[in-house]
Amino acid sequence: MQDEQALPLTGQDGLDAEWTRAAQAEAEAGTTSFDMTVCLTEPIHLLGGIQSHGALLAVDDAGVVEVVSANTGAVLGSEPEDLLGTEVEAVIGTEGVAAVRATLDAPTGDRGLCAVVLPSSGESFDVTVHRADGRTVLEFERRPVQDTFRFSQFYPRLRTSLTKLQHERTVVDVCASAVAEIRALTGYDRVVAYRFDGEAGPGEVIAESVADGLEPWLGLWFPATDIPPQARRLYERNWIRVIHDVDDETATLLPQVLPGTAQPLDLSDSALRTVSSFHLEYLRNIGVASSMSVSLLHSGSLWGLIACHGVTPRRLDPEVRSACEFFGVTLSLQLAALEEAQTSRARHDTRTALSRLVTELNTDITQSVRTSVDLLHELIDARAVVLRLDGETTVVSGQDPDALKPGLAALWDVMPHLTAGEVWSTDNLSSHDASLAPHAEQLSGVLVLALGGTGDLIAWVRPERRAARTWATDPSTPVRLGEHGERLTPRGSSAVYQAYTRGCSVPWTTSDEAVAGEFGRAITTLVLRHNARLTALNEELNRANRDLDTYAHVAAHELKEPLRGIFNSTAFIREDAGDLDDTTVRRLDTVQRLAQRMDELINSLLHFAQLGHGALRPQRIDLRDAALAALEVAGPRLAEREVDVVLPEPGLVVHADPDRLSEVLVNLLVNAAKYARPELPRTVEITLAQDAVSVRDNGIGIPPEHREEVLRLFRRLHQRDAHGGGHGAGLAIVHRIVERHGGEVRLDATPGGGTTVTFTLPDGGGQGPLGLS
Repeated sequence: MQDEQALPLTGQDGLDAEWTRAAQAEAEAGTTSFDMTVCLTEPIHLLGGIQSHGALLAVDDAGVVEVVSANTGAVLGSEPEDLLGTEVEAVIGTEGVAAVRATLDAPTGDRGLCAVVLPSSGESFDVTVHRADGRTVLEFERRPVQDTFRFSQFYPRLRTSLTKLQHERTVVDVCASAVAEIRALTGYDRVVAYRFDGEAGPGEVIAESVADGLEPWLGLWFPATDIPPQARRLYERNWIRVIHDVDDETATLLPQVLPGTAQPLDLSDSALRTVSSFHLEYLRNIGVASSMSVSLLHSGSLWGLIACHGVTPRRLDPEVRSACEFFGVTLSLQLAALEEAQTSRARHDTRTALSRLVTELNTDITQSVRTSVDLLHELIDARAVVLRLDGETTVVSGQDPDALKPGLAALWDVMPHLTAGEVWSTDNLSSHDASLAPHAEQLSGVLVLALGGTGDLIAWVRPERRAARTWATDPSTPVRLGEHGERLTPRGSSAVYQAYTRGCSVPWTTSDEAVAGEFGRAITTLVLRHNARLTALNEELNRANRDLDTYAHVAAHELKEPLRGIFNSTAFIREDAGDLDDTTVRRLDTVQRLAQRMDELINSLLHFAQLGHGALRPQRIDLRDAALAALEVAGPRLAEREVDVVLPEPGLVVHADPDRLSEVLVNLLVNAAKYARPELPRTVEITLAQDAVSVRDNGIGIPPEHREEVLRLFRRLHQRDAHGGGHGAGLAIVHRIVERHGGEVRLDATPGGGTTVTFTLPDGGGQGPLGLS
């Protein structure tokens, strides 16, 4: 169990929860008599002491010493009681005060280092200076008689090391070079680089430099519980942490709490801060007597650690620590630059793929996704790409899509609501919702791009990644009794554990999410442009339809006048000419008959054009009453042809314009009479089923290849005078009326012969709220 020193931290479900579970397991097993959750809440920055090889003074803004460490007599030559309440200038001299002020004013971050010579003894000290709780904190460490470190000597080697790091191509290579250089610089027996598996995961040793005779740790994983959350926060705050001797006797601070408060001095930025007893025990259990940790940060978050272990106590001078801290900062920048270069290359590749994909998009999103699957996989690596539109799920790529569908159906029920263009991802769906755990093998990770606020989306999905890990301790019981009879399990490769991670996919990267967002914006832009074009086309179409209706209406009226003149002129010729030969009479009869037919055609055209004008007045209509009203017009024709009519049951209600519905039924009943079969029985039946009205006869029928044709104006399948004549306008008028109601017309063959005309009157369709109920 660590203070803030070596091994990785955070658990998959969060450090606090992970530590609590481990502690509860210990208590239930009865293997320990103390509360392990103390590790979770221990205020390691408020332990009230420092490592005894140095001394501490805390000075208020007036320059008066308010807090001292209990060992100032041994370190500084002045007892604590003699220093409390004393002017700090009397302790470190005028030059010392000036050096401290200059250090505080310098832009060195949270801490600075200066040299101070005590006037009382002439002894030289390295003094680490920082601010805490409104006070200036001074931490004194004796300078060695022979200064073993010179930056001028160290810098050429450091420059060579950093140049070498810059030429390494991978993160592992950079870390391997770094641990070798730090071990050579510090003399520690083991130096390792840990990389954390995400913000809330365990850590893996990815590089190591170790002395002969020590067991290797390279490739081992360490449980997330090895570092509590408060230690993680201190790692992110401080670049370096050094423990000189695990058996050191802590020098307590006097007084134990700050004047006017109930809290000890905050030592978050202290270089000499004392060490948690839990962590000291941990180090003893793994055979470590001294240690140093250097934080590796990326974008302000802890990416990993350089951890150094010595088998004997080891004191590092402040200058050496500063050099190691500088090396850690530079290494962090190098790792960030390497990762940024990799990310930049990935972004360039994805932008190229995205550009190609956008140029191939069309307004049919489903078809676009289907034809662009390879490009979508270039954008984001996934097992499958899933499209969900209007509640229908389509797996457009990937093996065995049927195996994914149960998990996807469960996911849609528990997925958060997303606005258009929003991206949501997780690599552990089971942690998002426990109901998804049974589907983890097929579906553990998902990256979702919302296409709208109604549930339309594109999703990239990934299966479970069963990653084999070799653990330095059993990850299921990271806290157990150790060989020292205390609390903790020794770590190391002498007894490793093999385990598999379950329930998680390969994590999604920020680049994955950014690409999905860019793709979403491209689709949104395309849809907006399409909608704008569609709106303009609709306006143009409506204008053209209005012009066409007006033209048909005007043309019909204008043609009727000369047509009447032709008809009347032929009549006058017959009356005034007296005796005419048979040929002339026949020709005059033909002219009159054609004029009369033209008049009928114009009337039909005029009526058809009028159907596009005027508002519909829908209301609730009993279908049986509408059929009886239609029979008042069509009844004589049906009776003449001996066609039996089967009326719908009373109480079946539709919503429609009553005059237009009557016209539809009259046309269909008249057609049933005109095209009745030669033999008896002859029938026509009106029904309502599944929101559709059907008029079914057993007449001569319509061949399948002509069923679309007969819905057009003036299209007849028979000779002009056959089957009672007509102009071919009846079904076209039916079609026009139903379209205005927002419905559809379908012609089917009736079993046993005949035709079934089915039409719908949907609620709210067309220009009026029409429908069936």
